[in-house]
Amino acid sequence: MDQVAKKPNGVAAYVAVTAAYWAFMLTDGALRMLVLLHFHSLGFSPVQLAYLFLLYELAGIVTNLSAGWIAARFGLTSTLYAGLSLQIVALLALAQLDPTWGLTASVVFVMAVQGLSGVAKDLSKMSAKSAVKLLAPKGQGGLFKWVAILTGSKNAVKGLGFLLGAGLLALAGFVPAVLGMAGVLAIVLVAVALRMPPGLPTGKKDAKFKEVISKDRNINWLSFARVFLFGARDVWFVVGIPVYFYAVLSDGSEEGNRLAFFTIGSFMAVWTILYGFVQGAAPRILRAQTRPESEIIQAARNWAAMLLIVPLVLAGLVWAAGAPALWLTISLILGLLIFGALFAINSSLHSYLILAFSKGDRVTMDVGFYYMANAAGRLLGTLLSGLSYQLGGIVLCLLVAALMLGISAMGAGKLRSHGGE
Repeated sequence: MDQVAKKPNGVAAYVAVTAAYWAFMLTDGALRMLVLLHFHSLGFSPVQLAYLFLLYELAGIVTNLSAGWIAARFGLTSTLYAGLSLQIVALLALAQLDPTWGLTASVVFVMAVQGLSGVAKDLSKMSAKSAVKLLAPKGQGGLFKWVAILTGSKNAVKGLGFLLGAGLLALAGFVPAVLGMAGVLAIVLVAVALRMPPGLPTGKKDAKFKEVISKDRNINWLSFARVFLFGARDVWFVVGIPVYFYAVLSDGSEEGNRLAFFTIGSFMAVWTILYGFVQGAAPRILRAQTRPESEIIQAARNWAAMLLIVPLVLAGLVWAAGAPALWLTISLILGLLIFGALFAINSSLHSYLILAFSKGDRVTMDVGFYYMANAAGRLLGTLLSGLSYQLGGIVLCLLVAALMLGISAMGAGKLRSHGGE
């Protein structure tokens, strides 16, 4: 494995996989913002907006459970290309949405297309993350560094996608935006397929599906912690904050809607880009090169507990304010940016630990199982985001996030180093 990482084709494969993943995540972020803002402007309620993303997240659970086995059997490049191809199909399908359809038909159609996009996203993610395990050099924090670069840069690109989606919706409209993104992604797919060097596993015909379920205690507890970490983010991120800001910023006019679209898209973009940059810097922040695994595990527990404080404080501010105000909006923006930085450290620790805990001969299966938990957390957070906002506004969204972070910290507390503690 070390030899693969040191060969030129190992580095070239890492670059090609990263480029493909960037292209995918740019369209993924843009598509999410397009769907959210377009259908909110059409009068969809918070719960109905959450419904649009439920199949996306549910598909991620099923996909990650099976994608590890598919990659182990057919190879990582096969699942990477399949993810990009399915995203192109999803974008083309979404362009066929007819404004004259009824509410139920529109929701069902968009849910189905989003489900296809969810399959595409998790095929691409599992492929890219597994490739890092196989290509990264050993020693001196090499694995943590390469994981952080891939994950951090991906999230920065996804943040640009949020801004791109909001901008395209305001300037070009829904259908031209999704068709344009499908065309660009098709060009990227062809380019990556032509330039992908050899070096990634081509699959093992004897890989068994039942091997997907992990028997490793650390992987199971880390996956448990991941469910509630990402649920805690999405419970306010998916529906709560965008709808809250739209209500505060838009006056109902076309100009007011455009201002709200750009502001919400800019916030989501800045939040995700900051998240990505902090993820990329996580190895330096945590001094990963000089710390043993036991200390990094302890750091995962401590950072999860620190993150819990932020939504509690923000919920208190919103409750005390009683009504929207400029100072409150600014406080929410700053507080959620702090949340993003702390969340990035937590996420980066998890992304490193899953690869550190997994074995080379079953890395795709362990990573697939772990990201199944990741998708389950997003599904839970998405559902609770619409429900919490409808029942108790942004305050309840933030309180539910704090509760989920407490559960995540408890799960991280169950992790043990390979040498024991």
